[in-house]
Amino acid sequence: MNAMSQPHETAQRIRRNWMAVNDEVRHAADAAGRDPGSVRVIGVSKYVDAATTEMLFDAGCSDLGESRPQVLWQKAAAIAPAVSADPQRNLRWHMIGHVQTNKLRRMLRFDPLIHSVDSERLLRAIDQEASRQQRVAEVLLEVNISGDESKTGLSPEAVGQLLKIPGLTAVRVVGLMAMAGWGTESAEAAGQFRSVAELRDRLVESGGYELPELSMGMSGDFREAIAAGATMVRIGSALFEGVI
Repeated sequence: MNAMSQPHETAQRIRRNWMAVNDEVRHAADAAGRDPGSVRVIGVSKYVDAATTEMLFDAGCSDLGESRPQVLWQKAAAIAPAVSADPQRNLRWHMIGHVQTNKLRRMLRFDPLIHSVDSERLLRAIDQEASRQQRVAEVLLEVNISGDESKTGLSPEAVGQLLKIPGLTAVRVVGLMAMAGWGTESAEAAGQFRSVAELRDRLVESGGYELPELSMGMSGDFREAIAAGATMVRIGSALFEGVI
């Protein structure tokens, strides 16, 4: 964080950033002929500490994303009093980074939506731990739509196979997550996002799955993602501009 920032000034700047991002999301949804209420902004708070994350919640962000499980549960505990003090709002945590199976026990207690399931092993581990905790874990399957071998995620073919795994009782796949390839231009990113939406539609039509969520798009390409049908956009740097 900028060492010159005072807490009040930082909170005000985050509030302004939050309002500006939401305005841009609304404009992008309107331009795509979509209901702005159909798109949720996931505030990616991995860049900042718990106090600054709480400022983002106070500004109005009710969906917070972290890339490391241990940071998620530490922040969740740290800002729990602020969340409890506002009974009119619910906070949903989102796990957007790689998940190690040995971190599941503590992380699942906070009921995060896990965006990054990319293997049968992880899907089964989540199911087993959620069953032990007598809860249902919601997850997204991560798709490597760009084919970039340096990126994580499942091939489109593997996504369909993972949805067919039998015997899962405590995990629910609610959609797909994808990122555009590194360094892609706007038009190329838009095409990749459309491919993810088309994959989801094919899976729903052919297999009867319920996959309402599409987590696509970040600060630099969320407009293209919304045009393609994203229901969640993961915004980090734009929310903390002038703060970090």
